[in-house]
Amino acid sequence: MSTVVIGFIIYLIGILIVGLITARLAKTLPDYLLAGRKLGPWVVAFSERASGESGWMLLGLTGLVYATGLGDPSGTKLEPALWTGIGCVSGIITSWFLVARRLRVASEKTGALTIPRLLELKFRPSDPAMRLVATAIITFCFAFYIAAQFDAAGKSLEQVFGWSHISGVLTGAVIIVFYTLMGGFFAVAWTDFVQGWIMLTTLVVLPLVTLGQLGGWEGLAGRINAVDPQFLTMTGGRTGWPLLAGILGGFGVGMGYLGQPHLLARYMSIRSADDIKISRRIAGVWAFLAFGGAILMGLVALGYFGPDYFTDPEKMMPALAVEILPGWLAGILICGALAAMMSTADSQLLVTTSSIAEDVYHQTINPGIDQRKLVFISRMITFLIGLLGILLSQLPRSIFDKVLFAWAGLGAAFGPALLLTLWWKGTTRNGVLAGMITGFLTVIIWDNSPLAGTIYSLVPAFALAMAVVLAVSLLDRKNDTWLPAR
Repeated sequence: MSTVVIGFIIYLIGILIVGLITARLAKTLPDYLLAGRKLGPWVVAFSERASGESGWMLLGLTGLVYATGLGDPSGTKLEPALWTGIGCVSGIITSWFLVARRLRVASEKTGALTIPRLLELKFRPSDPAMRLVATAIITFCFAFYIAAQFDAAGKSLEQVFGWSHISGVLTGAVIIVFYTLMGGFFAVAWTDFVQGWIMLTTLVVLPLVTLGQLGGWEGLAGRINAVDPQFLTMTGGRTGWPLLAGILGGFGVGMGYLGQPHLLARYMSIRSADDIKISRRIAGVWAFLAFGGAILMGLVALGYFGPDYFTDPEKMMPALAVEILPGWLAGILICGALAAMMSTADSQLLVTTSSIAEDVYHQTINPGIDQRKLVFISRMITFLIGLLGILLSQLPRSIFDKVLFAWAGLGAAFGPALLLTLWWKGTTRNGVLAGMITGFLTVIIWDNSPLAGTIYSLVPAFALAMAVVLAVSLLDRKNDTWLPAR
């Protein structure tokens, strides 16, 4: 048995043990969905960051940099890697400052366990339409998002162990569904904490070791300039609208952090609103190091392997680890890619489960159900969503594209609605509902129209949804039909 396999097996055993231990802690629905709001700032920060940066970062973003450099001189991607990294770090920090504390306070005040339930209770004691629309959007988008994470598992295991793609998908999916199903949010948060450290180590250690082997920055720059000098420029040789669209697209990705339910749940789970300040500092440092490392990893891989070495650039990271590092260490760091995928997929499974179990079944169909039975039903829903993710993982779109599609739908639907709900007392129920629908449908229409190649769909969808929430809320107030947010 190779040392790579040994490191991989040790990691998996540790994750499964966490699932078994935390299964005893999930006795009620608040335990299963939010860990009873008892998590400390370090666990919340690492859980939020690990679940925020999925396989799209370690495989998708690093592969994008390898294929297109910093600014994508070919113009094949609307979101150049460098500007996507800058936009993401900015969006993470913005979300922690504008949303985290107010959401933690509002969720405890209303008793809400999910984002759909929070948006309902801010305006009405009962609003099935709000819950059902929000749940439908979450379920639709997360089905594709979860599929992207399973796809990432398939590619990682295929590249390292020579397995078939579907075997890798099934292995990753079974592990994730098992510990999420057993331990709920406790399992997800604590495995995220461990996975966050592994991801960060992978993103920092692997590119720096490779950079040293290439003779430092001067050696790397020489190799990349021999391929295409534009790969190392911030603009990638773009000018005019293509450059502006790329910059806006990168920052547009960052805007999506304001409306991702699986990240917002972390804010709601922290034990005290006062701990938010500590968590956001930790999350900010993590984001800066991780995105910087991901971009550097793509560059050093280009310098090490040369262009066109991979038919699928998203298989680059595991190959680089095996090539550069001792087998046992490569095995552990390859787990960084699986950790990234798992820490996001488990969160999305849990949020999708919570929306269906709490917002549809519990609140609409069977309000008097026993808590233990509700946890059981939640686990069955987790299992079924996992099966759906496996099926969708076989779609031909790349990990990067699957994630950006789901990210846009969620960010446009919930970002403007939640931001205005938390910050503007003039926001109305009709404004929020109209904004969610507008943001989500704009992404769907934009991505399936001739406009799809002009700018990342989240940018116009976010702006339009924000405008609709404001306009409808003002109209409600004018007609004296508005209800202030509590």
